[in-house]
This record gives sequence, C-alpha cells and structure tokens, in this order.
Amino acid sequence: MSEKQTILIVDDEINTCQGLARGLKYEWNTETASNGNEALKIFGKKTIDLVLTDVKMPGMSGIELLKKLKEINAQVPVIVMSAYNETETVVEAVKAGAYDFITKPFRLDDLEGVLKTASKSMTSLQLIRPASAPTPKEAIAALRPAQNLGVIGSSNAMEKVMRTVMQVAAARSSILITGESGTGKEVIAKAIHAASPRVNRPFITLHCASLNANLLESELFGHEKGAFTGANDRRIGRFEAADGGTLFLDEIGEIDASTQVKLLRVLESRSFERVGGHETIYSDVRLLAATNRDLRKMVKEGTFREDLYYRLDVINLHLPPLRDRREDIPALLQHCLLAAVADNGLEVKGFTADCMARLCIYDWPGNVRELRNVVERMAVLTQQDYLDLPHLPDHVLLGDSLVTEDESTEKEDTENPFDVAENEKVLILKALKESGNNKTEAAERLGMSRRTLHRRLKEYGIT
Repeated sequence: MSEKQTILIVDDEINTCQGLARGLKYEWNTETASNGNEALKIFGKKTIDLVLTDVKMPGMSGIELLKKLKEINAQVPVIVMSAYNETETVVEAVKAGAYDFITKPFRLDDLEGVLKTASKSMTSLQLIRPASAPTPKEAIAALRPAQNLGVIGSSNAMEKVMRTVMQVAAARSSILITGESGTGKEVIAKAIHAASPRVNRPFITLHCASLNANLLESELFGHEKGAFTGANDRRIGRFEAADGGTLFLDEIGEIDASTQVKLLRVLESRSFERVGGHETIYSDVRLLAATNRDLRKMVKEGTFREDLYYRLDVINLHLPPLRDRREDIPALLQHCLLAAVADNGLEVKGFTADCMARLCIYDWPGNVRELRNVVERMAVLTQQDYLDLPHLPDHVLLGDSLVTEDESTEKEDTENPFDVAENEKVLILKALKESGNNKTEAAERLGMSRRTLHRRLKEYGIT
C-alpha cells in the first residue's frame, strides 16, 4: 500500500483492542472503540477503510454494528471476530454483509493477511448492494436467465438450498458443499459464484482426488522454475489464478495430511509461497469446497484435520439426493433430454407417460449425473419420437429400487417383468402409497391426468 489505510478496531476488551492497534500500526492507521455507539461516532467523523469488530459486546453487538455500518456505507469491508465459532453467528454475520469471520485466538500475521485481501478487494470488486434487496426467490428468478445458473428444481428441498445460496453469495466466507456423488455440487458452486460480486472474476476448479500429493501442491500454489525435476518454467497455481474470484476444490476429503496443513495456512493468512519459492503472495480468493465423504467422521478417525474442517465448514450447504426431491425429476428429465437432443442433433420430442412414471420412482443412486447419462443414452439409441418403457436400461426398468419390501407381496415371483400392464399396476400402487392415497397427487407423480388414473384403477381392480 502506497498510503496507509485506516482500520477501526472495535472490542470491549481494552487490552485486546490496544494490542491489535499496536500490532497493526506499522502498516495501518488505527482507530479504536470499546463499543458500538462509540464506533459509529468515529465512523461518521473520519474516513475508515476497514472495520474489525468483536461479536459479543455490551449494548450493541458486533452484528448490530455491522448492519448499521452497512447502512451508512455498503462498500466498507467489515471483519467480524469472535471467540465462539458458532454456525448461527457465522451465518448471521455473512447474511448481514460481513467480509470475513475469524475466530479468536488468531495470529497477527494471519489477521494481516485477511486485512490485506480485504483492502485489495475494495478496488477489484464492486461491493455495492441495491438499496432494496430482492427476496431470495426474486433474485433466483432474475439470475437464472441472466447468469444461466443451471440449477433445475422447484422442490422445497431445492428452494431451501437456493435461499441459502442467495444469502451467502455476497460474503467471502468459506462454504463446504456436501452431498452424495452426482447431486450437483459443482453446479451449486457455480451458482454461488454467479450470484456473488465476484461474478466477473475467475471461477477456478480443481478435482483433488485426481492428483497425487506433489502434483496437488503444485496445482494449488504453483511452482518456481527448478523447484523439482521437470519444473522447467514458473507455473501459476490455482490460488493465484483465482485472485479476486472463486476457487472450487472438489473432493476435498481426498487430500493428504501434508497438503491439509498447507491449505489451512493459506486459509488463515490468505497468503502462500509457490513450491520452491520464497516470495509471499497474497490472494483474495473465496474458497468453496465439496465432498461426498463424512468429514466429521474422518476428523474423529484422525484422517482429516479438525482445524481445517472448521475453516472449511464456516457455512455448510447440504444437497439432498434425488430420491428425496422426486418432484424435481420431471423437470430434470426434460432439461437433460433437451440438452441431449441439442448436443447430438436428435429429434426426440419427449417421454411417454409410462416411461416418465417409471423414471420418477427409480431411486437414482447416482443422482443427477446418472439421470443425465440415462436420458442421453435413451435419446441416442431410440429411433422413435417419444422415449418409452422398452428404451429404459435394464437397471432402471428392473432395478430393486422400483419395488420396496412392503410391495413385494403385491408382485408374484412368477410374473413377467416385461409385462407393461402389470408393471404399470405396481407403479400406480407405489404412487398411491407415497401420496397417502391422494389420487390427484398420485396422478401428478405418474405424469397422467386424474381421469386416466381413475380409468387405470378400474381396469386393474384397485380400490
């Protein structure tokens, strides 16, 4: 920094406040306040470039102060610090517009790294919020066509996910996206980036499981020429390439112990050195990580660092499996079919009601990824206008997930699995059971009209 910027430190613990001011005075002009009201007075009289505030203070809390500061100047970065890493507090701070959340105790050089990236972001990002912020649903509707977020689904489960996406998109706090394989974790990561002020900056991805420890370190942090055999030139790592933007680390649970230590250091200090180098590089990166593994269990087993887990899991965003949001399946099927038709120059128009019904009750253990592959395979192999039951892969048509243990008595062992009428009867019974015998809802699940369902019930003698 050519000129010192001014940081306002707010903490009711006088020793902490004064100690931080002394430690930061060499690179920053410092102002201190022991409570929220005093901080607001200073903020109104002087030019403040950054604010560092404690959460728990008598009178006005740090979160309340954050909200008032944002009303005065939405651009000023506010870093919230607390001795308690409580998820509710972190989320509340992020929703209120906090630039970052750090947990006491922390090292001074780690804090300085956060402050430097916060200062740097003021010139590289437009952090101005609209005077009247849209509701999450309005924002999602507006962003989908504009940013092509690629998130398909209107179920309660997915609306909850998207509300969280919109609430945390503007912050820089780390997010851990969890869920089974194939649930669309990278799609959600891209949606967070697209809904954030970083949308015009890089979105960089790295699949951690595909690299060994040495290659992973080089990919993350880069390397200098001659750092190791084969390093013929300097290489920029993903953290450096993502400066000002978002870095998405997929399968984060697969990284080795040594890389875990180095990644933790970067998250704490916002700085790193290239492999074989000595220059400290500061990078303003918003980190998103994803895993289909149980990191809590891995922490207990000693295979994943507890401190790194809490650094990654500032905000947890869990994606439900497809079997828990079946109402989204028809829209996903149509979306994937349109994509397959466009990519392969096909003329398939849609699904028959029987085919749609069967696809909607399949459990999809591979989730959206499996659904997409099945639809494309069917579309490519068929020579008809509409995809029907005979076009289904055997594992979907005859999969165990089609019939539960309770329904096994409804199906005789000797029946022909390719008997369309008999299989349709099973589908209808399953839809009625899952809808609590609500025929309107069952008809919707089966992709048929209520009148057609009543006709089928009469034909099959179902009362």
